[in-house]
Amino acid sequence: MSVRTPDPDPTPDPLPGNGGQPGPAWLSDIELEQIRRRLPLLYVEAVPVRVDGLGQVTQVGILLRANAVGEMTRTLVSGRVMYGETLREALFRHLEKDLGPMAFPLLPASPVPFQVAEYFPMPGVTAYTDERQHAVSLAYVVPVTGTCEPRQDALELTWMTPEEAVSPTVAEEMEGGRGALVKTAMASVGCVAP
Repeated sequence: MSVRTPDPDPTPDPLPGNGGQPGPAWLSDIELEQIRRRLPLLYVEAVPVRVDGLGQVTQVGILLRANAVGEMTRTLVSGRVMYGETLREALFRHLEKDLGPMAFPLLPASPVPFQVAEYFPMPGVTAYTDERQHAVSLAYVVPVTGTCEPRQDALELTWMTPEEAVSPTVAEEMEGGRGALVKTAMASVGCVAP
């Protein structure tokens, strides 16, 4: 089961003078598959939140999507960091890609994540799994102030209280162990006990 939003078609981003070929940051499906079998890939993940005037988290945004076999699952904003891209740029790109251009995310002042999550293709190594690859993900809590219109393969963005977001019911619906990641996110901002 694929747990990541696919990369967009790279053709809108060609390098000048290369005849419409994708830039060097994009990988073909074949190249990506070969790399996934040899190296861990770097990802960013974001837990979108709404905050009150004091900066306290009041709502957590969880994406709803249908996976490759048609099952409804929940997930977070996530995606690969491209070659030559800063963490901030990658985080902003994936937030805009998954939540829409009017989400207006407030990127953290520091690029230090609340969690470094390591995904393995085989269950039991860590709390996180991704059957396609070994991946390392830097996870952030990101307040959003605008209107979120899910794009790509997300069907909707569900806003819930921090308590609802860390409930066993929601955790069971999350892909790849991301329920544990949401709980860690909420603990990092003081919403739940660690």
